[in-house]
Amino acid sequence: MSRLRVMRPRDTAEPHRAATPLELFFDLCFVVAVSFAGSQLHHAIVEGHLADGIIGYLTTFFAIWWAWMNYTWFASAYDVDDWLYRVTTLVQMSGVLVLAAGVPRAFQDHDIRLFWLGYLIMRLAMASQWLRAAKGDQEGRATAVRYAVGICLAQVAWAGLLFVPKEWWLPGFVLCALAELAVPLWAEHDRQTPWHPHHIAERYGLFTLIMMGENVLGATIAVQRAGSHGVSLSLVVLAASALVIVFSMWWIYFEPETPDILESNRQAIPWGYGHYLIFAAVGAFGTGIEVNVDRITGETHLGTAQSALVLAVPVAVFLFMVWLLHIRPHRFGRADTAAFLTAVALVLLATLTAAPMPLMAVVMAALVVTTGLVLRRG
Repeated sequence: MSRLRVMRPRDTAEPHRAATPLELFFDLCFVVAVSFAGSQLHHAIVEGHLADGIIGYLTTFFAIWWAWMNYTWFASAYDVDDWLYRVTTLVQMSGVLVLAAGVPRAFQDHDIRLFWLGYLIMRLAMASQWLRAAKGDQEGRATAVRYAVGICLAQVAWAGLLFVPKEWWLPGFVLCALAELAVPLWAEHDRQTPWHPHHIAERYGLFTLIMMGENVLGATIAVQRAGSHGVSLSLVVLAASALVIVFSMWWIYFEPETPDILESNRQAIPWGYGHYLIFAAVGAFGTGIEVNVDRITGETHLGTAQSALVLAVPVAVFLFMVWLLHIRPHRFGRADTAAFLTAVALVLLATLTAAPMPLMAVVMAALVVTTGLVLRRG
């Protein structure tokens, strides 16, 4: 076991900086929470509670995503990989599992008691990490202390949400979420933490892959379950179309070089915050596949257009946010922008046709080919 070290800031220009096994282990703990959120969204949609399902999914996913964000950016700046750092991270991981256990209650009844407990475990560990960083990094002491204070105050604010009337729950959640988002802006207003651009880009990319892996797993299980009813042509078309869309999403996300556009907090904070919608869209796409399998097997009363819309909206959100955060900053040109925005419109319009899934797959594949030619020419 590694000896205890002084927690000094990492070199922002360190070559070959890569994700550690501990960080990958940390990410895997979120698979459970993401899976529970997607499952709850699926049940809400097939039972006809679309509005409640969307609100429940977006709120619970925010809590999951923000817990991941807190650790990811800290680890990029101050990872010392000694025994105390590892143990503290493992404590945070236990908090993630408590949070995951609370997903069904938070989704269905806005009961965030387990969520709050999971965050309390993570926050106590995270605050101790920031205070340790404050001790080892004299220049960044004020920033680290502000982070420790800010996340503790945010935890107190969430405690207040436990006691508000039901009709005030959603506005209260929004206010608490905005308070969370404000902590990094306040903490780093005069000094940026030493996060590593390549490391951050890799960490976000790996979490995107985990989310896409959830899609593949969910689609496989759904098709396997549907196979008990007899494999139909509609099911084969759905599976093939979903596979093409997932492959295209992977291609589109990882095509440009992300570290080139992460130069400072001015670019990195909007980029990091915007990934909430990217991650949520990728997760909801898997739910859309399951809903369409249910339609084919007669397990839901949703029609073809409604089921297609459940799948098309996440894809459209994904495309728009990837263009906004990954493509537009590179300034590849107007043709590239037109291709993405046209694809967003066509994916949504495909829901009005008799074969929405194959058309979405064709649009996504065409976008890969078109933007690939534009990028190479650029």
